[in-house]
Amino acid sequence: MTEPLAIIMRPKSIKDIIGQKHLIGDNKILTNLVKNKKLFSMILNGKPGIGKTSIATSIVNDLNLRYRMLNATINNKKDFDVVIEEAKMYNGMVIIMDEIHRLNKDKQDLLLPYLENGLVTLIGMTTSNPYHAINPAIRSRCQIFELKELNKEDIIEGINKVIEKNILNNIKIDNETIDYIANLSSGDLRFAYNLLEVSYYSTSDYIVNMEVVKKINNKPNFFHDKNSDGYYDVISAFQKSIRGSDVDAALHYLARLIEAEDLDIIFRRMSVIAYEDIGLANPMMGVKVDACINACERIGLPEARIPLAQTVIELALSPKSNSAYLALDSAINDINKGNTGNVPNHIKTTSKDYKYAHDYPNHIVKQQYLPDNLKGKRYYKPQNNKNENTLKAINDSIKKIID
Repeated sequence: MTEPLAIIMRPKSIKDIIGQKHLIGDNKILTNLVKNKKLFSMILNGKPGIGKTSIATSIVNDLNLRYRMLNATINNKKDFDVVIEEAKMYNGMVIIMDEIHRLNKDKQDLLLPYLENGLVTLIGMTTSNPYHAINPAIRSRCQIFELKELNKEDIIEGINKVIEKNILNNIKIDNETIDYIANLSSGDLRFAYNLLEVSYYSTSDYIVNMEVVKKINNKPNFFHDKNSDGYYDVISAFQKSIRGSDVDAALHYLARLIEAEDLDIIFRRMSVIAYEDIGLANPMMGVKVDACINACERIGLPEARIPLAQTVIELALSPKSNSAYLALDSAINDINKGNTGNVPNHIKTTSKDYKYAHDYPNHIVKQQYLPDNLKGKRYYKPQNNKNENTLKAINDSIKKIID
């Protein structure tokens, strides 16, 4: 066997696609396109190993259309020129293009007129959000279909097809091991095929069991591409879980970031959370986060997970307040609207009328500090928590004197 198992198992027809039931099946969009012998330019968006290439090649096979495979990153402008000339020769061509979000301007300019006049039908594939990553001129000429993650049952179905077709001759594997490979694959069928194939050829008797698989890979595969939306989704979920005080979800997303060994983003997010989400409700969390970061930088992974776990638990269960940054945003908003006014004369640099606060009891003196047009303005609005209730009482007593 010269080709990888994942290539051998690639479906030849759309009816053999695993998963994607929202697009493929009785009376579904892509199935009906094939049934009606009609193809439009489209972009297939989804994580690796869930069937983008399989769907693209299956559609053109079922419709018996000429096609060429291109990669927006690897193939140069000359390669694109060759395919366009071929399209002219045959009066039409389907281009299946991987990494379409990386298509540069020169290649876009070459391709656009032929997409417009129908000489080229494009099936683009990307792991990135097409609404953010793909040029609007290309995007407007394509229908966008989002592929869903494969579930465990889909992966098991794919592995069982390998066994049923005896692609790996005389393989012996039990259901527990199949289940284990499916769990490790995290919805990536290509990953499952690759792990199964390596496990098979790493034995002398073709018996693939848990022990064999664990020696090759005992860490789950998950999508963590820093240039992708999946990466930012995990970061977002990490902060929002802490903000929502769900300590278990916060630890789950922390674990995913630790497994990706992405300490920098963990440090940045925790620092932001301490001031954006915890804020004045528990001001010491900023200090504790800094101490945690210092400890992690000294000890490194895997031990860094210990102070991280402690700090994230405390962040999640801490009282929350965003009053500080909301107060500043309100002040910035006034400035952006032109609501500034002149600094009162008595607190200007050269004023002799300034009342020095240290000369007065508790450093509080009846004196106007805001410009006249903002006199009495309240930016800071304390929220109801133990620490801010104390700050509110102090602030109220000060305002009674200085206003």
